[in-house]
Amino acid sequence: MFNRIFLFIVLIGMPLSIVGSLLNWASLFMFVIYCVTIIGLASFMGRATESLAIVTGPRIGGLLNATFGNAVELIISIFALQAGLIEVVLASLTGSVLGNLLLVAGLSFFVGGLKYKRQTFNVYDARHNAGLLMFAVIVAFVIPEVFAQTMDEQKTIALSVGVSMILIGLYLAALFFKLVTHRGVYQHKEEEVEAHEEEPEWSGKMAIAILFISTIAVAYVSENLVHTFETVAERLGWSELFIGVIIVAIVGNAAEHASAIIMAYKNKMDVAVEIAVGSTLQIAMFVAPVLVLLSLFFPTTMPLVFSLPELIAMATSVLLMIVISNDGDTNWFEGATLLAAYIIMGIGFYLL
Repeated sequence: MFNRIFLFIVLIGMPLSIVGSLLNWASLFMFVIYCVTIIGLASFMGRATESLAIVTGPRIGGLLNATFGNAVELIISIFALQAGLIEVVLASLTGSVLGNLLLVAGLSFFVGGLKYKRQTFNVYDARHNAGLLMFAVIVAFVIPEVFAQTMDEQKTIALSVGVSMILIGLYLAALFFKLVTHRGVYQHKEEEVEAHEEEPEWSGKMAIAILFISTIAVAYVSENLVHTFETVAERLGWSELFIGVIIVAIVGNAAEHASAIIMAYKNKMDVAVEIAVGSTLQIAMFVAPVLVLLSLFFPTTMPLVFSLPELIAMATSVLLMIVISNDGDTNWFEGATLLAAYIIMGIGFYLL
């Protein structure tokens, strides 16, 4: 049923997006059309990556889901950078961290917990990811903000570029560690081998083709979506910070939202956690640094310096996620706790 609804959304949304952009329809109306269309496209990306996860396993499947899901975020951010909307880009990065750790993980734990009283996932992966989260968000994001207080703009950009290169290098090293040198070394002792192999919805080639086409379509819609931000902010009284932290982050991460919840409902918590946490790490250690480096080629350069509310919100979400997930065990109440934290922060950014 839901698959048909999302298909209907895409079949209606894509033509409306194209015609509306050509005929310059009202920005507020097109903002809604673009957002709904991206969510519909994200559902196809989620189903395709779910098929790939069955073929390749939870780690690579989760990584693929995070990568293609974050492709939407990266595309939106590049167009926003090109338009000089630096605050929106930084806010959307903040929103991605909060959305993945609190909203995506929270909904996954909550929905899965309603069906299963107790769900488990690889505790070794959880502890490994905890260290990377601490480094990426609390160390690499806080340090530039602290030193930027006594630096001029040129030195701040130089520091941001240096930190970005280190983050990208460590992220690639982390992938090499998990997928090559230590692949299969840390197995979940309580992991049960399923008696039957689940059949993927699409073949590997078909899933990759759908991911490719969906990503191109999302890129087109995202470019037009960015042009509506200023008008929407003015009409609805929203700040660029709120649009970035909440709206862009939710729309940009719709693929992860759908996939992680589906995986949790099927009791595939290793994939669900890998999507939520892996996506956060990819945003913090790859997407954000890449955007800093790409901004060097645009008229307005983006430093890796967040506002104090953004930093505190991200650090708090990281610490809460580590405390909840570090035991490799979860339930619906822990999911509700993460969701409550996200709602509190959402209210704060809205009023800010």
